[in-house]
Amino acid sequence: MSDVPDHPRDPFAWNCVIALGFLLVCLVRLAIPSEPYFDEVHYVPAARAVLELQIAANIEHPPLAKQLIALGMALFGDGPVGWRAMSVLFGTLALFAAMRGMWFASQTRAASLLTGLFVATNFLLFVHARIAMLDVFMVGFLMLAGWMFAAALRENETARWRLAIAGAALGCAMASKWNAVPLAILPGIAFLAARLSAGRRRPILSARGWPIGGMTLWEAAIWLGLVPLLVYAATFWPFLFWQVQSGNPEGLVALHRLMLDLQTQVPEPHPYESHWWDWVINRRAIWYLYEPIDGAQRGIMLIGNPLTMWFGLLAIGWCAWAGWKDRRWDCAALVAIYVASLGLWLVAPKAVQFYFHYFLAGMAVSAALALAVERLWQRGERLMPWALSLGALAFFVYWFPILTAAPLGNPQDFLLWAWTQGWR
Repeated sequence: MSDVPDHPRDPFAWNCVIALGFLLVCLVRLAIPSEPYFDEVHYVPAARAVLELQIAANIEHPPLAKQLIALGMALFGDGPVGWRAMSVLFGTLALFAAMRGMWFASQTRAASLLTGLFVATNFLLFVHARIAMLDVFMVGFLMLAGWMFAAALRENETARWRLAIAGAALGCAMASKWNAVPLAILPGIAFLAARLSAGRRRPILSARGWPIGGMTLWEAAIWLGLVPLLVYAATFWPFLFWQVQSGNPEGLVALHRLMLDLQTQVPEPHPYESHWWDWVINRRAIWYLYEPIDGAQRGIMLIGNPLTMWFGLLAIGWCAWAGWKDRRWDCAALVAIYVASLGLWLVAPKAVQFYFHYFLAGMAVSAALALAVERLWQRGERLMPWALSLGALAFFVYWFPILTAAPLGNPQDFLLWAWTQGWR
């Protein structure tokens, strides 16, 4: 008799535990600093403008993330907890969705849990889950869309409602920050390429074949093309009531011309500006905070977890190889996400760029490392998987004081973490 087929158990409960633990850790010193810091000085006033519905502020970015920050302020008050509460929730959503997406993409329990470990401790998600900036909302919506898309491919019987959620999430991601656009088009391109490769005689009208049986190409275009655009446009509803700062554009087209002009203007040089090659090798940090505040010297440093970012690059290379040689579509998808999110900044006309623009690529690197570690374990390796997993966690624990604005002993304590000139 043949062996019983292997059906790995869904790690849903453990995914919930990891996400809940991440949320609780994010709450540590959430109200410190008690004043807006770094880019909060732009987005907190913009969120207040949302609540007042009188004038649009910070219109170089789409409005949804600022509306969500405003929702947190409406629920929890106009104070540090209210400013950052929704960031915590969306950071937790990003982590949970990344784990669920990996489960449906790989059907590997270990890869899903390792994704939780490496994403939760990659520093990028944790720092942005505790600050009122736009990036974590964009990432949260993109991870939700990725989860729904992967689940639709795995469970075709649920594809229709999952793609509807994915499409709405893609629209919300773009409406949070334009950085999402290169990734928002990937699901539609993937569906089109898969259906064309299936060799159907009528690829547009046929509902048969890969990637989702029972769904035509034109229906997928509605969920993954039309719905995101409609949701994106709908987020601009407050502009019906606002006087737009720095001009009075008529309609979405004129408003977007103004937004693009603001995005491509050449500002003054910034001491923390960097380039994409600095991000890839984890060379240039940003100190979101380093000053005496709330009764002590405190700091918040943004840099990628050194172990995750450096070994994750090797993992991305392995994913590219496995995607091509072994037809590992989960690996190929991560490479596509990495290339699209990083490639934007090779051509973007934005004069000044920063390490936080690597956020999406850092998420792909973290997930790639999870797949690579899981593969090493399958091959019988034990030392390297344990060293990488415990090492990433150890780096997170060591960096924790400077990720959470813990009180420091003296102004020179930053040298405990600023190991290189680029990290200072």
